[in-house]
Amino acid sequence: MTPNPPAENPGSRWSDLSRPPLNAAALRRGLTGADSMWTSLEVLERTGSTNTDLAARAREGSAREGAVLVAEEQTAGRGRLERGWSAPARSGVFVSVLVVPPVPQERWGWVPLIAGVATASALARAAGVDTKLKWPNDILVDVEGEERKTGGILAERTDVAPGAASAEVGAGGAGIVLGIGLNVSLRASELPVPAAGSLLLAGATGTDRDPLLRAVLRSFEDWYGRWVAADGDPLASGVLEAYAAGCATLGREVRAELPGGEELTGEAVAVDSDGRLVIGTDAGVQRPVAAGDIVHLRGHGGARS
Repeated sequence: MTPNPPAENPGSRWSDLSRPPLNAAALRRGLTGADSMWTSLEVLERTGSTNTDLAARAREGSAREGAVLVAEEQTAGRGRLERGWSAPARSGVFVSVLVVPPVPQERWGWVPLIAGVATASALARAAGVDTKLKWPNDILVDVEGEERKTGGILAERTDVAPGAASAEVGAGGAGIVLGIGLNVSLRASELPVPAAGSLLLAGATGTDRDPLLRAVLRSFEDWYGRWVAADGDPLASGVLEAYAAGCATLGREVRAELPGGEELTGEAVAVDSDGRLVIGTDAGVQRPVAAGDIVHLRGHGGARS
């Protein structure tokens, strides 16, 4: 048996034995194949952003629908509203996938919400932690009685080169690059901001990224398949019900910081069939919000996030 490389070498992929590298070959064997929606899987040692890389590959035709791109380390990861997302090497799951949904494009806005449902449910099973969703698709965990963000999801439309999508998809050369970032083994001293969390700090039963990544991708394939089979209908597919059941934002007093600088305060009363958050104001008006930053003010134990 070949011994592990020495831990003291700072340039080695094994320099932190608590954060072993992913096994790309084993992941490909387990996740790609004729019966899977995933057509390829590559693990990069280091990159700026898997979303940026995969979108470029989709445009040039070197990545096709179902491609999975994973990074051991991201140096210029992006979250919603162009916020930066970075973490120590091999401390998290940083993955992007390319999908070209064969459903009406006006329903494509559900893809990141589907990813939220899939990721939250996968982590609950594979890591043994309670997970919640903050609208639209932040992954929350409990760390010492506080809600902390441990993951985020970013969906970006991209041009797709001819031949990169399934033959039955008539999407006019467009697709979606979906990025998922998860803090897995970050210690308290490594958190980028006080409101952040990690699966380790939430008491996960394990921080091996291999089973976590497999669980997330398989869960997304399941939920995405249901949604596609229902022609993108969030009600018929069960996606809307599952999202609402796992959304910590609903029933809380929130402040929505909207594009253009407007702010809206009220109770988050529902998620509508378009995936928008419906906020009931003190004036008795229910207003749907399609984009913005949501701040939890009160409710669900008084946590603020």
